[in-house]
Amino acid sequence: MILRGTASINGQGHLEIGGMDTEQLVEKYGTPLMVYDVALIKERARMFLRVVNQKGVVGRAFYATKALNTTALLQLLAQEGMGFDVVSGGEFYTALKAGVNPKNILFHGNNKNREELELALSNGIGTIVIDNFYEIELLEQVAKQLGVVVSCLLRVTPGVDAYTHKYIITGNEDSKFGFDLNNGQADRALSYLHNHEVFDLKGIHSHIGSQIFGEEGYMIAMDRVFSKLLEWKIQHGFTPRVLNIGGGFGIRYSMRDHLKPYEGFITLVVEKFIKRCHEIDIPVPQLWIEPGRSVVGEAGTTLYTIGARKEIPGIRTYVSVNGGMTDNIRPALYQAVYEAVLSNRMLDETEEEVTIAGRCCESADVLVENIKLAQAKPGDTLAIFCTGAYGYSMASNYNKVPRPAVVFVENFKDQLVVRRETYDDLIQYDFPLEVEE
Repeated sequence: MILRGTASINGQGHLEIGGMDTEQLVEKYGTPLMVYDVALIKERARMFLRVVNQKGVVGRAFYATKALNTTALLQLLAQEGMGFDVVSGGEFYTALKAGVNPKNILFHGNNKNREELELALSNGIGTIVIDNFYEIELLEQVAKQLGVVVSCLLRVTPGVDAYTHKYIITGNEDSKFGFDLNNGQADRALSYLHNHEVFDLKGIHSHIGSQIFGEEGYMIAMDRVFSKLLEWKIQHGFTPRVLNIGGGFGIRYSMRDHLKPYEGFITLVVEKFIKRCHEIDIPVPQLWIEPGRSVVGEAGTTLYTIGARKEIPGIRTYVSVNGGMTDNIRPALYQAVYEAVLSNRMLDETEEEVTIAGRCCESADVLVENIKLAQAKPGDTLAIFCTGAYGYSMASNYNKVPRPAVVFVENFKDQLVVRRETYDDLIQYDFPLEVEE
C-alpha cells in the first residue's frame, strides 16, 4: 500500500485525506464518492511548470482536460498558471465557463467538426492542433468565413511505440492521429500550411501515448522530429516557434509500476531538446507539454460501501461494492490494476484475498482482482487509490446508475465540486410516448 499526497491514518484507524476523515466524508456525502487531494494537484502542477522552464528554455504546461474536466478543477489549475488542452466543443465550453482565457487553450482531436471549430475560432482560441487534411480544408473555410487567422500546430506521428496498452498508443505509424513523418503526409501538410495567409503555423506537435514511465520514447520521437525539422528548414525555410512533445507521463497505480521521477526524466528530455536545436542550428523554440493523468491521477481516491459477498470454495471470494464500471471503466477497458484498502479499518490485519466486484450487470465489472484485505463486512468503506484520472471523465449511466459526487479536500476543509446525480437527472432528457386520443 502506498499512501500518496496528504493521505494518512488517524487515531481511529481511518484513512484521512487533506486532514479530512474519510468516514466523515462518507457520512456527509454518501458513496460512491470521489475525493481529490487539492494539495497534491497543486504540487504536481507547479512541478511540471518548473521542469519545463529550466536551462533557459521557455516552456508551457497544458493540462489535458480529458483526464478530469470540472469547473472547479480548471479554475484551480488556471490559478496555478497552467494552460488547457481540450478535445471537444464540450471541453472547450466548460473551460470558457470556468473563466479560462481562450488564448491559454489548445484544441486537439482527429475529427473536429465545423461547429466546434466555429466555437473555438469565434472565441479567440489560442491554438488549434491540426490533425489531418480534411481538417485543413475545413479550418480554411471557417477561418475565411470568420475573417480570422488560425494559430496552429501540425500534429505528426513519429512512428514510436510507447510500450503501453495498445488502446493508448498514439505515436506509432498505424494511428488515427496526425500526419505520418515517413510516408510524405507531414511534408505535404507542412508545405501547404507554411506561409499560408489563413494559417499561422507556430510549430509541431507529437504525442507517443499514455502511462509512460521514462524518457526513452520521448527521446526517440524527438530525434525523428528534429530530423524532419532539418529537412523542412532546408527545403522550406521553416523553423518552429513551438515544439509540443505531448504528455502521457505515467503514474504509479500499484507497487508493480516502476516510474522514474518526473523531474529527472523530463530534465533529460529538456537537455536533449536544447542539444538537438543547436545541432540543426535553429533558435530554441518554446517547449510545450500536456500532463493530464500525472496531475490528477494520484490525487483521486474513490470511496465505496461494501455490500454482498460471494464465496466460491477453492476458486475465489467476490466482495461487491456500490459502484463499478460506471464510475471506473479502466479495469474492464485496459485491465488496469489498482490498490485498495478498507478505509474505516486501516490498522486491521490482512486476513483474506478477495476480488472486488462492481454492481453492474456485466461479468467484466471487476475493479480489483485478488487483493489482500482485512475481513470485509457489509457496510465497510473500501477506498481505491489513484482513481483521479479517467474515472469520472469516462463515467456512464449504464444500468441507469447515477454518477458519483466529487469532493475537493485541503487543509481540514471539504468542498463539493460535483453533486451526485439523482434518478430524476437520469430521465431529464427522456420524452414519454405520445398517445393518440
